[in-house]
Formats: sequence, C-alpha cells, structure tokens
Amino acid sequence: MGNSESSSTDPRYAAAARSFATKGLEDLRSLHSSLAAQSESNGKYISPKVFKGYIEIDGPLGDRVFDLVSQKRKDQRLTFEDLVIAKATYEKGTNQDIEEFIYQLLDVSGDGTVGRSDLEVVLTSMLDNVFHEQCSEPKQVVEVFINAANLTSDGMSFEDFQTWCAHLPAVRKYLGCLLTPSDSGSQVPQLLLPDNIDHGHILLTKEYAWHIGGALPNELDEWKLLYHSGVHGLSFNTFLGNMQNEPTVLIIKDKEGYIYGGFASQPWEKHPDFYGDMRSFLFQLYPKASIFRPSGANHNLQWCAVNFSSDSIPNGIGFGGRASHFGLFISANFDQGHTFTCTTFGSPSLSKTDRIHPEVIECWGVVSRKSDSDRAEVNRGTVLERFKEDRNMLNLVGLANSSDT
Repeated sequence: MGNSESSSTDPRYAAAARSFATKGLEDLRSLHSSLAAQSESNGKYISPKVFKGYIEIDGPLGDRVFDLVSQKRKDQRLTFEDLVIAKATYEKGTNQDIEEFIYQLLDVSGDGTVGRSDLEVVLTSMLDNVFHEQCSEPKQVVEVFINAANLTSDGMSFEDFQTWCAHLPAVRKYLGCLLTPSDSGSQVPQLLLPDNIDHGHILLTKEYAWHIGGALPNELDEWKLLYHSGVHGLSFNTFLGNMQNEPTVLIIKDKEGYIYGGFASQPWEKHPDFYGDMRSFLFQLYPKASIFRPSGANHNLQWCAVNFSSDSIPNGIGFGGRASHFGLFISANFDQGHTFTCTTFGSPSLSKTDRIHPEVIECWGVVSRKSDSDRAEVNRGTVLERFKEDRNMLNLVGLANSSDT
C-alpha cells in the first residue's frame, strides 16, 4: 500500500480515489500490482509495453493512451495514482470529462490540434483492433468516417468533435472503452446470408454493420438478410412478403453511388399515418458515414403505406419528415424516391440530390440470438399476409385500391 499512501497528499489522487468504493480501489490495486509485476519494476509502476498489451492497442494510439494516463510525464512509468486518476476521469467522470479526455487522446501527434492525420492514425488503429487486422477496405472506411468530421485548417474543435461523436456512436463507444478491454466497444453484429447470395453483391459490410450497430442495444447482435433486390427483384410485394416481426435495417445504393438507409425499430406494417418509436434512425454509409437519431421535433418516425388510393397517403416506405416530403422515402414501385432535409432526425438529404433512383435495395432483420423462441411465439406470418388479413376492413372504409400493388 506504500505507493498509494505516499501519494495521498496529491489532490488529484485524493479526489479520484473518492470516486471508488473500497472494493473498487482494491480491484485497481490488484490490477496495478499484476501489471507492475509483469513490468519487472518491483511492483512500483507499469511499463508502456505491458500497459499497451493490457489495453490491446499498440502503435501511436497505444503510445498516446499511455502518455495521457501517465500524466504526460514522459518517464515511461505508470503509477498506481496515475491509474486511479485516469480511471476516475475516464470511467467515473461526467460525459464532458470523458469526451475531453478522448479529445486529447485523438491528438496523437501531441501538437495541440486534432487534424486529419491524427484521425487517420486513430481510426486505422481502431479498425485493426476491432476487426483483428481483417478490415476489408480500411482506407475507404477511414475516409468515410473522416468525411463526417468538420475539419478546418485549424483542425477539429472540441464542439465539432462532440458532433462527430454523435454521428459516429460506434467510434465514440470504442474510444470510451479503451481502459476496459473486455467491454463492448468492439462488438460486431453477426451477418447471416443465404447460401445462394454472393458476398460481393452485398452492400452491408461488417464495417458498415459495426457503424450502424453502434446506435443499437448490444443484445441486437444477429442480422439476417431478408431481401436483396439483385436476388428478389425490385418488388415491393416481395419485400413485404419477406419481412418478419422484427426490427430491420434498410439500405439503399442509388444511381449516384451514394449508400444510406434507416433502422426501423418496428415491423413494416400497413399504416395510414406515421408510426414507430424513438429507437429508429437514419444513416449514411458512403461517401461519408453518419447516424441521425430522432431530434424530438416530432414523432414522424416510420412510414409504410400499401394500396392506399388517397393522394395524401403516398404508397411506399419511409422515415421522418412529412408525407411527400420525407427524410427518406422509396415509392411502392421501388424505382424512385426522395430524401429531404428532415427535422425528425436532424438529417440532411442523404444523397447527392433530393430525388433518388435506387440501384440496389437490401433489408436485414435485426434480432437477438437469445430471443428466437420468443419471436416464434409472437410471429403471425409475414407482413404481406397480415396486410391481406385486413383487406376486407380497408375495402369497407374505401381506402384500398382494387389492385395488389
């Protein structure tokens, strides 16, 4: 206990220690003693090599983490007091405290600004760690993440960094878990494909899934491809027929080459008005990656209209905005749609132009592997079958067309 007692007069340590219960401090003492023993320092400090092995991050990012945690002393020694202060700030501090720590972390070069080269180093290291150096297109993924940042000649300000984190929750989650390697900052959804589909034709890469998954609860860990226009054709009926009673990720690649979509927290079911809940969101994947969560401005979250004859109820699927002026909308013919600036999600137009023409549409069922039996009990057939069940009711009120669009 000599190390902690001898430094108990340090006001930073005294304040940090109060953030932990006795058991928490004892656990940190055990962790420090274990790592210090591996450092061959007579139990006094942790070496950079051992610390970077513990957090499982090497290279410039690992060096930067060690530098910050050891209070930038440059003596290559991480003491018990350092560990307590860093853990208290990084894990027990306010969100502002934590983000200020992460913002300093991004300044890998240590020149006082967070620039493009810093972000490239951090993101490359992050992808290597998350995907075990098996990222399919690391340069492209790094680029789409950087494109979401507001970088000026003076670098990225702290306020712009906070906005960047809000648009990239997976990156924020990862950077917020560096001192707890076993935490959930690097979980990647499991993608399940039918045997007859070539992986090369799929829009959703594991890197994109990780990006989208950062905005979802951790238990939503298994994603199953339900519909792909290249296999099933650009058909609204087929799309609806393949849906199940589960949340979905809708992804679109348009003829401009832009890739974007939305997470639908509720099943795709026929409604004459908006429905859904505040878990839904819009996203961009290429040429930049961003998540746009509900702003609270309204509850116009999810849209699914089928066989309505009223001009005020456009047939198709969409998210946000208002009827005929959605944040994202695909018509029932699946051949056109639009994406406008949207207050529902605080999102811009997701493509190069407001009017879009889909080239590829795919949809993934997002489920928990723990709830298969529960889902089986609540499933009442496909969405299309449930639509047909209320066909007679729709005819009674005069809202259904005579055709089966």
